[in-house]
Amino acid sequence: MLSLTRMLTDGTYFGDELRYKKGAAEQRNGVSEGKGPVVVWNYTRSCNLKCRHCYAGSENKKYEGELTTEQALKVIDDLADFHVPVILFSGGEPLSRKDFFTLAEHAAKRGIRPTLSTNGTLIDRETAQKIKDIGVGYVGISLDGLEKTNDFFRGVDGAYKRAMEGIRNCRAVGQRVGLRFTINKENYSEVGDMLDVLEKEDVDRICFYHLVYSGRGSAIRDEDLTAEETRAVLDLIFERTLDFHRRGLKKEVLMVDNHADGPYLYLKFRDKDPERAKYILSMLKMNGGNRSGMAFGNIDYLGNVHPDQFSPQHTFGNVLEKPFGEIWTSTENPVQAGLKDRHGLLPETCKACCWLNCCNGNFRTRAETVSGDFWGMDPACYLTAEERKVFTD
Repeated sequence: MLSLTRMLTDGTYFGDELRYKKGAAEQRNGVSEGKGPVVVWNYTRSCNLKCRHCYAGSENKKYEGELTTEQALKVIDDLADFHVPVILFSGGEPLSRKDFFTLAEHAAKRGIRPTLSTNGTLIDRETAQKIKDIGVGYVGISLDGLEKTNDFFRGVDGAYKRAMEGIRNCRAVGQRVGLRFTINKENYSEVGDMLDVLEKEDVDRICFYHLVYSGRGSAIRDEDLTAEETRAVLDLIFERTLDFHRRGLKKEVLMVDNHADGPYLYLKFRDKDPERAKYILSMLKMNGGNRSGMAFGNIDYLGNVHPDQFSPQHTFGNVLEKPFGEIWTSTENPVQAGLKDRHGLLPETCKACCWLNCCNGNFRTRAETVSGDFWGMDPACYLTAEERKVFTD
């Protein structure tokens, strides 16, 4: 996750203390000394929508084997003991479980920042107030375009209107809320429109996600952008981020799930603003690129631990059988051990790339989906051979 706001305008937000910290990129088992990883917890697989790019393959049905409330509370205690700084409650649709408020409130009391990833359709005013009251730090609501496009992706008519109501209800009670947008061929022409929505609705954060080929997302990988399309979208997002800043609008804009974005940003500024480029480079070095299996992890609805939410094919253990900290620090699983020190396992193109320490090999699941090799080349890397040898330390 790269904060364009931080790198382009020096604006700082809560997550920056986790993303940009001296020595964080080298940390293998946590964000910094004495910290555990940020954990995405898909604590339910059930969902009231049927998104065509859902990495969890969720449907509107009950899935057997979900952790009970009692078991989930124990997991939170376990994560607190391992000094996990943030839990992102996700799904499925996390608000489809009535015990969300019990669990999120318990996390906050144990010193973990609870955040929420949701489709927003279940957030009425009362729910928004409860989310605010129990101490949820941030609510991310997924929108993948304007009404027609979003409802096409969500598979349910009216999803856009209900999500917008959820956003407005959060704003009305003072709950911090942001947008989440997964870029692909069907919606990239509406990126500018979503930035307009951000401003019109007085929302202060947006995360642009690159498509990861996992779950139902693997079936639409042909809808990922070309390198040229990716660059054009990024140019627009860069300029709009700067425009917000010039006009005094406090907006946090982030890019997620393609670590080629960092080098591309640096190269855009290398000649026209060398000082800014130098600062961007320092941030990229501290960020360290992809940190799945290092400072970022996932627990699924069954309690299985994975390197990230897009890699359910690789399981390191189950929190009902072992403490999370014991699972996370183990090196018995070869994939888990490899992720902690992956440079020697990556393809020759990555090994020879001058940006390896800022990218860390990009996304492994995209590589595995396309080539069958978890340590193969991420096909979404759009840097040219020339760009891969521009910077030398």
